[in-house]
Amino acid sequence: MSDEDRLMNEAEAESLVGRSAFSLASPQLVGVELEWLVHDTFNTALPVSPQRVSSAIGSLKLSGFRSIEPGGQLELSSLPGSLENCVTRSVSDMSAIRSRLAVENLMLAGRGMDLERSPHRHLDLPRYEAMQRSFDRANTSGRWMLYSTASVQVSLDAGDERSSDHGYRRRWEAAHALGPVLCAAFANSPIRHSRATGWRSTRQAEWFAIDPSRTEPPPIGRDPRVTWARYVLDAHVVCIRRGEGAPWTAPADLTFRDWVRHRRPRVPTIGDLRYHMSTLFPPVRPRGHLEFRMIDAQPGDDWIVPLAVVKALLDDSKALDAALCAVEAVWRGSERPIDLWIRSARDGLADPGLAEAALVCFEAAQAALCRSSASSLIIKYVESFVERYVSRGRSPADDLLAAFEQGVLPRC
Repeated sequence: MSDEDRLMNEAEAESLVGRSAFSLASPQLVGVELEWLVHDTFNTALPVSPQRVSSAIGSLKLSGFRSIEPGGQLELSSLPGSLENCVTRSVSDMSAIRSRLAVENLMLAGRGMDLERSPHRHLDLPRYEAMQRSFDRANTSGRWMLYSTASVQVSLDAGDERSSDHGYRRRWEAAHALGPVLCAAFANSPIRHSRATGWRSTRQAEWFAIDPSRTEPPPIGRDPRVTWARYVLDAHVVCIRRGEGAPWTAPADLTFRDWVRHRRPRVPTIGDLRYHMSTLFPPVRPRGHLEFRMIDAQPGDDWIVPLAVVKALLDDSKALDAALCAVEAVWRGSERPIDLWIRSARDGLADPGLAEAALVCFEAAQAALCRSSASSLIIKYVESFVERYVSRGRSPADDLLAAFEQGVLPRC
């Protein structure tokens, strides 16, 4: 079936979504997408154009793929591979990028939200124009999310067909069960526009404030393929691709299910469905693999920690059992699934329940990394993070808040 083929009905659309969301395979590979805020070294409040960044690093030969996000954020996407290969190659790529940027008086900031600058769209593409128009109907959160945030996105194999520890159903459920703990532990965006926001992860708070149909986690049902397919079709459409020069703006409140049923403003195609799925941003997104999207960008090479912890917890049966047992108590008090996610974004590990669960999860991950003979570099980064933050009920956001209270805005 090609992208140009027309969708006949909802059942066909749901079937296509379900088949594409989970590529079933035994867990082996891991990948990471590193987003960075880019600043002028001498004036961090100055906007930095994509052209300036591309000019600085355009000739670099990297193992991963670089791109520029709509707000000028720099993104490095690794190739999938083993944990060791992913870390080694990405560390090397980032070292080369930082060195080349420094020559041009540019630097990278590893945090979830821009501390000073107002949101500004640098890429004049119909996709981002349409998304901004759609999100602006509700509030300004879409602008902050698109143009002023950065994250670490970890991708893992979805899992196999079995009902065992490596089955895709268990991994899907586990990813959602552990997600709020990961959001809290790596929260790193408490300041926006030079003001404390009251959230440890303002980035995640802005995501949830945009459009619940595309940013809240889907229901956890018996068959993830079915629940995800329904989520996709019930989400609002933000882009309708049109010819050159024509705006891509979608009618307000149009869901993809409505589009398939009523076949207006034109008949939707398979390509439209695939494009629609690329505009959905829940904390865990199935794209053949599982994409963990709840982690704020981290300073320096601390992105190694969420990459290693997520893979260790999901791939090691003993670690996963311990982690799921630890998070059960914090989920018990939530009337709605979104409540715990909001709590984690607001309070980070200042929440005693989340802090207690996080410590068990990170200790389980450390033990799993040792069992897997992870490199000393990876183990060192995880141990340091646990010592500085998790064991003390702190998140990286607390460092930013402490500096802010002293009248200092950290540079990177």
